[in-house]
Amino acid sequence: MSLESVTFSDLSRNPRAVAERAARAGRLRVTHRDAPDFYLSAAALEEQRDANLSTSSRMFLALMKHDSSARSLLSATADVFPWTRHLTDEEVRAFTVELIGALSDAAELGTDNAAERVIESWRATARIKADPEESGGRSAT
Repeated sequence: MSLESVTFSDLSRNPRAVAERAARAGRLRVTHRDAPDFYLSAAALEEQRDANLSTSSRMFLALMKHDSSARSLLSATADVFPWTRHLTDEEVRAFTVELIGALSDAAELGTDNAAERVIESWRATARIKADPEESGGRSAT
């Protein structure tokens, strides 16, 4: 999906035209030379995305709660995060449960960076387990 973009200067010079363009496109990336980029989108679209994230995370939490092995979800985790092959089965399950919890928190509490922290932490563990000599012989858990 190619995302349209405008400059912050375009937005400040002609906000109505940029707003109309955002309404047509659904979402615009606003680039700024001296600050991070941001998105301009319709509130209804963002609210629907939030609702979808909430529903998805609740479904995954329910699956993990009612199927202790949750083989399908664990297999999907390995497909999405190939580096989990360096983790034990118990660690993959712990990662999956922690990730789903973080996604749920993102949906329900707005803690959007929690999932990224979980992924980075477990990826670091997998990296150490994949090359123990690089970690100075330390073990990770």
